[in-house]
Amino acid sequence: MPDRGSGRPSGPNGPRGPRGPGGRGFNRPSKGARSLLITAAILAGLAILFAMFAGFWTDWLWYRSVDYTSVFRTQLVTRVVMFAAFGILMALAVGLNIWLAHRLRPPLSAMSMEQQNLDRYRMSIAPYKKWVLLGVAILVGLIAGGSASGQWRTWLQFVNGTSFGVTDPQFNKDVSFFAFDLPFYRFLIGFGFAVVVVSLIAAALVHYLYGGLRVTTPGNRITPAATGHLSVLMGLFVSLKAVAYWFDRYGLALKSSDLRDNTGWTGLRYVDANAYLPAKTILTIIAAICAVLFFATLWRRVWQLPVLGLGLLVLCAVLIGGVYPALVQQFQVKPNEVAKETPYIQKHLDATKQAYDIDDAQMQDYTGISDAEPETLRGAVSATASIRLLDPSVVSPAFQQIQQVRGYYQFPATLDVDRYPSADGEGETDTVIGLREMNVNNVPERNWINDHFRYTHGFGVVAASGTSVLSNGQPDFIEQDLPPEGDLGEYEPRIYYGEYTTQYSIVGGPQQEIDYAGEDGEVEYSYSGDSGVPLDNYFKRAAYALTMSEPQILYSGAIGDGSRILYNRTPKERVQAVAPWLTIDGDPYPAVVDGRVLWLVDAYTTTNGYPYSSRTTLGEATETSLTDERGQVVAQENRVNYIRNSVKATVDAYNGEVTMYEWDEDDPVLKTWMKSFPGTVESRDQISDQLMDHLRYPQDLFKVQRDLLQRFHVDSAAQFYSGSERWQVPDDPTHRGTSVPPYYLSMKMPDQDEQTFSLTTTFTPLGRDTLAAYMAVDADTRSDEYGTMRILTLPSNTTVWGPQQVQSRFNSDPVIAQEINLLSRGDSEVEYGNLLTVPLEGGLLYAEPVYVRGAGTNYPLLRKVLVTYGEQTAFEDTLDEALDVVFGVAEPTPPSEEPPPEEGEETPPPPSGGTAEELVQQAQDAYEEGQTALQNGDWAAYGEAQARLEEALNELDQLQSGDSAARNEDEEQTDG
Repeated sequence: MPDRGSGRPSGPNGPRGPRGPGGRGFNRPSKGARSLLITAAILAGLAILFAMFAGFWTDWLWYRSVDYTSVFRTQLVTRVVMFAAFGILMALAVGLNIWLAHRLRPPLSAMSMEQQNLDRYRMSIAPYKKWVLLGVAILVGLIAGGSASGQWRTWLQFVNGTSFGVTDPQFNKDVSFFAFDLPFYRFLIGFGFAVVVVSLIAAALVHYLYGGLRVTTPGNRITPAATGHLSVLMGLFVSLKAVAYWFDRYGLALKSSDLRDNTGWTGLRYVDANAYLPAKTILTIIAAICAVLFFATLWRRVWQLPVLGLGLLVLCAVLIGGVYPALVQQFQVKPNEVAKETPYIQKHLDATKQAYDIDDAQMQDYTGISDAEPETLRGAVSATASIRLLDPSVVSPAFQQIQQVRGYYQFPATLDVDRYPSADGEGETDTVIGLREMNVNNVPERNWINDHFRYTHGFGVVAASGTSVLSNGQPDFIEQDLPPEGDLGEYEPRIYYGEYTTQYSIVGGPQQEIDYAGEDGEVEYSYSGDSGVPLDNYFKRAAYALTMSEPQILYSGAIGDGSRILYNRTPKERVQAVAPWLTIDGDPYPAVVDGRVLWLVDAYTTTNGYPYSSRTTLGEATETSLTDERGQVVAQENRVNYIRNSVKATVDAYNGEVTMYEWDEDDPVLKTWMKSFPGTVESRDQISDQLMDHLRYPQDLFKVQRDLLQRFHVDSAAQFYSGSERWQVPDDPTHRGTSVPPYYLSMKMPDQDEQTFSLTTTFTPLGRDTLAAYMAVDADTRSDEYGTMRILTLPSNTTVWGPQQVQSRFNSDPVIAQEINLLSRGDSEVEYGNLLTVPLEGGLLYAEPVYVRGAGTNYPLLRKVLVTYGEQTAFEDTLDEALDVVFGVAEPTPPSEEPPPEEGEETPPPPSGGTAEELVQQAQDAYEEGQTALQNGDWAAYGEAQARLEEALNELDQLQSGDSAARNEDEEQTDG
C-alpha cells in the first residue's frame, strides 16, 4: 500500500528510494557503509598529505644524519618567510585593488549593448564575488610567493653582506654594494613592477566589468573614480621606473659588451660614462615628474597632463637614452677610440685581475734556448723535475685489469695525482691513485637485494709511482691487492661513498654485505658506522618507500634492527647539499689521511657582481680533453666574474662525514655565507698536518685563471685593445679539438731552489703553434709560496716549438715512425701519454710516455719514452736512456736492433731462414705464440716471440728485396 505520509510507494523494507534509469530504484548507503566511505576518504587524504610530507621529512632526516640541520633550517625558514611575506603582499595589493575597483563602480544606468553583454557575467559572478576575490588574490599570492622564495640566496647575502674593502672607480661604492645589495634592490624593483602591473590589469578588468571603463559606448568612456584609481596605479608604475633608471646607473658598472674580437668587455666605456650615465639621471628626473602628474589626477580628474608627461618620457628615452649615445660613439669615440677608451680599459684590466686573483702573477722573460753544456743539462734534469711517466688518463685500464680483482669493482677513467713518501723514505714522489669502487651495473646477478643490500661498497686504495714503471711496462704499485697491502699503512679500506656510488644502499641490518674477495672466496661484512638514516620504524620506511619509489622498503624482511639507508653518496653532491652556496670543483680526489680514506673536495665562492670584471662561463672555461660528465664543475651560478677557492672540504669514504674548512680567510663572499650559516665551516687551523700534506691547488680554478690570462696577462690598455699579444691554450696534441689539460708535476721554476708540487700549462700565440709562455703555480699547500703564479714569457721573434709542433715532429721523424710501426704490428695499438713540458737551464724539455695496448691484454703498457730538447729528439725504452741520447751521453738504439736481454733472460734464437713461404710461416707462428704469452701474462715469452717475429719479417723484407733486384738484373740482360 502507498505510504500516505510521504506519497511514495513502499517496499517490504520501508519507503523506496528514487528510481534510477530503467525504472529501477537505488537505496541510500547504510550507516555502516557511510562510515566506511568517510573513513576511506580520511585515510586517502592522510595518505596524500603523508606523500607530500615524505620528501620534506626525509630531507630533514638526511641533514640530521650529517649534522647539518642548521643548513636545512636556515634555507627552510628563509624560503617560508619570503614566500609568506611577498605572497601576502601581492595577494593584499591585488585583492585591495579588485575590492576598490568594485567599490568605485558607477550606479546602474541605461544599458548599452556593451553593458547588456557584460551583465550576464556580472549576474553569474554576483553570488560568488567574495570567493572570486579571495581565489584570485590567493592564486597570484602563491605564484608571487613561490617566485620570491627562490631568491633566498639574494636575501641572505643582502642582510649578511661583508665589505670587500675595495671601491669601484666610477661611483666610489664598495664592491659589496654591487655583489650583495644591488641584486636585492633589483629583485624588489622587479617585484614592485609585478605588483603594480597585476593590480593595474585586475583593476582595469573590474572597472570594465562594472561599467567604470567602457570601450564602445559613446560619450565619456571612463568614470572619474576609475580615472583616479588607474592613474594612481600608473603613477606608481612610473615612480618605479624612476627608481629603476636610478639603479640602472650602477648596473653600467656590470654591463658586458664586446670590444673588438669578442674580448668580453665589462663595465663602463666612454659612451657609458659620458652619455648613458647622464641620460639615466635625466630620465630619472623626468619619470619622477611624470609620476607626480599621474598622482595629480586625483584632484584634476583629467588625463591630458600625465599622458603628455608619459609621451615626453618615452621620447626622452629614445633620444637621450638611444640616439644621443649613438652619436657620441660615432663622432667622438670612433675617430680616436684608443685614446677615449684607454682609461676604461685600464679599469677593466685591473678589476679582472683582482677578481680572479691573477694580479700577482710573476712575469719573467725566458729565452727558450740554452747554451749550457750537454753534461750540465743532463745532470740538471733530476734536480729540476720528477718527470711523471704514468699518465693518469691512460693507465686506468691497467689498474682495472691488474687490480680490479672482481668485475663489479671499477676505477675512474682518469685517475688522480697526489704525493706520498717515496720508498726510500727520503722526500715524496708523485703518485697516481684510485679507489676500487663498487659498480652495481657489473654485479653478476642483478636484483633488488644484490643491488642495495649485498653489493654496497668498494674496497681499498690502489696507488702506483708516477715516475717509474716495472720492466714489463706495468705500473709500479705502492698499494695494491685485496686486502690492501703496501706503503700507505693501516687504514679503513671500505668505500661506501665515492664517485660511482650513485645508488642507495641499506646496510647494518640482518642482511650481510659482500665485503671483498679473499683467498677462500667472498668475505661478508655488516656496516658498523653511524652514517645514513636509521630505518627504525615503519613511518620512516614508508617515507623512504615513497621517496625512493620502492615499496619493498616498507615490508622487506631484509630490513631490521640496525638497518640504515645511505644515499646522496658522491662527494660532490654531499658537499653541494650541505653548502648550497658553494661551487664544487669537478675533480674530487682520494687520499689516505690519519687512517681514513677521505675524498678531498675543492669548493669556490663566486659572484657575478664585481664591477668592471670580465665574465666567465665556468662550464666552458673548465672543459678540457679529460673532462667528462663526472668531472664537470657543479656551479651555483655558471656565469661569474669573481672566484675564490675559499673552502677545502673532506668526505669520509666510510661514514660519509662532511667537513668544511675555511681556506681563504680574507674572502668577503665566504664571510657573508658564514654569517648566513654559522657553524658550518671550521677554521683553517683545524686542518691536520696529514690532511695538509695532500691538499693542493685546484684544477678548475687554475683553468679559469689561465683562460683569463690568455687576454689579461698584459699590463697596457693599448696592448689589450689591439689584441696583438693575445695567447691561447693549445689543443691537446693527442685529443684534437679540446684544450690541453693542466698537469700536476713536481718541478722547480728558474727562480726556485728546489722542486715543489706544481700545476703547469703552456700558452701559444693566438693562431700560431709556437710557444708563447709557460705557467706554473705552486700547488703545495704546505709551501709558503702556495698559489704563486710564475709565467715564463718567450720572445715573440723566436720560434720555440709548442706542444703541437713537438708532437708533429715526433710523428714525422722517420726513425721514430719505423719504431711506431713495429710497435703497432698485428692488433696492437699505440697510445701517447701526456706531453709534459719542463723549463731546463734556459731551454724547454718535452717528455712523453708511449704505451702499447696489446690485443690480448686490452690495457696499455709503457714501452717507449719520447724526449726532445732544442733540436734533439730521442725515442728510447726508458726515460734515462732517452735523456742520455738527447744530451749526447749515449748513442740511440737503431730501430732494427733489439735491446739487449735483461739479466737472467735468455737470448731468443733467431729464425732459421729459408724460403719466403717458410719465413711467412715462422712469422705467423711467432705472432700466435706472442699473443698466447700476452694473454697468459708471460712477458718473457712475449718478448722472445716479438723478437722472432721482427727477425722473420726483416729477413722476409731482405729476401723480397733481393728477389726484386735479381729480377731487375735479368730484365736488363734480356733487354740488352
